[in-house]
Amino acid sequence: MIGREWWLHVALLCVPLLAVYLHIPQPQLSPALHTWRSSGRFFSFRGNNIFYKDSFGAVGSSDVVVLLHGFPTSGYDWHKVWEPLNQRFNRVIALDFLGFGFSDKPRPHQYSIFEQASAVEALITHLGLADQKVNLLSHDYGDTVALELLYRSDHNRTGHLAINSLCLSNGGIFPETHYPRLMQKVSPDFLFICFLGPLCLIVSLTSRIGDVFGPYTQPTEAEYWDMWTGVRFNDGNLVMDSILQYINQRLKHRDRWVGALTSTSTPLHMIYGPLDPVNPHPQFIHLYQKLVRRSTVSILDEHISHYPQLEDPTGFMNAYLNFINSF
Repeated sequence: MIGREWWLHVALLCVPLLAVYLHIPQPQLSPALHTWRSSGRFFSFRGNNIFYKDSFGAVGSSDVVVLLHGFPTSGYDWHKVWEPLNQRFNRVIALDFLGFGFSDKPRPHQYSIFEQASAVEALITHLGLADQKVNLLSHDYGDTVALELLYRSDHNRTGHLAINSLCLSNGGIFPETHYPRLMQKVSPDFLFICFLGPLCLIVSLTSRIGDVFGPYTQPTEAEYWDMWTGVRFNDGNLVMDSILQYINQRLKHRDRWVGALTSTSTPLHMIYGPLDPVNPHPQFIHLYQKLVRRSTVSILDEHISHYPQLEDPTGFMNAYLNFINSF
């Protein structure tokens, strides 16, 4: 009887909490996020709307850079390096992958790296850039999307991107050196807790997201809130389970994606924050340098962690521009 009563209390508690989880209104956009969204557009991909931002920058240059963001955030991850990129490139393009940020978040849906790569190809075609070589700059989840694009390009697949260069940053491209955080393993529990209130949201998000930032480069409360808003927008919390299948996809298709990295003749670079607990130093970078002989590497300050473009935008840009101007 005691066991039954205990489970009954748990069930009765879960019902109202589940109602809160499913029906609490999404956060309002901050002024910064509102400005970002207002400056972007949408295009249709397989019946879903994909958000993207496309800006023209450097005069006299025809170079294009396409930015691929990580999990669980969005293209807004690049906002601190957007203007410096605009000063170097004629065109800077970023999208929110399907299921992320301001893009549609269909459910039920089988999210995959392959579909996200196809969305990038569709965007480039939509923008009239199918015949132009583009530079890919990626982070985390976006690294794996970039490797699928690289594979398609090197194998001359129909509709593939013409890739001029690829720069990766802090992504779990090697399953054997990838250590997912709690949020990536028990995302539903984390998100469930976050819905209990603003205070619980900040505490939970700080403890989960904060541990992938360096001790001296922690996001502000407003930045945490913007990250959460991007996740929560269009009920994105309800598709996290499906999106998280990308971890299994990395393992299943390791030979395809790591093989593309090790065999390509495309100029490669890795920008790495060495305090990253997800892809820890020195195991990750040693394996990368062992397997990817033709790539150059920039290791940032020892206090920089998993989000180098947000934690050290100046160091990140210096490393990237040194690479992009070297060929």
